[in-house]
Amino acid sequence: MMLSDTHIKELMEKGDLRIENFDKENLTPNGYDLTIEETVVEDRRPQTEGESVIPANTWFAVSTLEYLELPSYIAGELWIRTTYARQGVISSFGLIDAGFEGNLTLSAYNAHKELEIPIGDRFAQVCFIRLSEESEHVYSERSGNYQGQKGVTLQKDKES
Repeated sequence: MMLSDTHIKELMEKGDLRIENFDKENLTPNGYDLTIEETVVEDRRPQTEGESVIPANTWFAVSTLEYLELPSYIAGELWIRTTYARQGVISSFGLIDAGFEGNLTLSAYNAHKELEIPIGDRFAQVCFIRLSEESEHVYSERSGNYQGQKGVTLQKDKES
């Protein structure tokens, strides 16, 4: 079951779901719009203010301002905002596992013309999904590779 805005607010008031840097204007009927705190374009240094210029045919990543803490019975599904999809930004997101905690790093590709992305802009939407039952092992107990991440966090080396 996907959670409504009312249910999201109830879970936050209860303390079961936490969205640090929550902005009520970003709450949607069935989710929450995540904003950009930092961008990394190809191999350039991270940018945390102003606008990032993304050349055509270029990979980039953003991190969210929001720091999420999901309980053991809620997962998150990510969607790129259509504002960016309509400008030629392509991205493939996965699920946020139950028990995940941290900022999100979202990878994308600008397939069209040069694009300016303002820091603080809404980039993706997270829809929260209630699991059929509490998970036996949450994210931190399964792999937890990115638990507690802050800022753009690129792929970590696998342990030997």
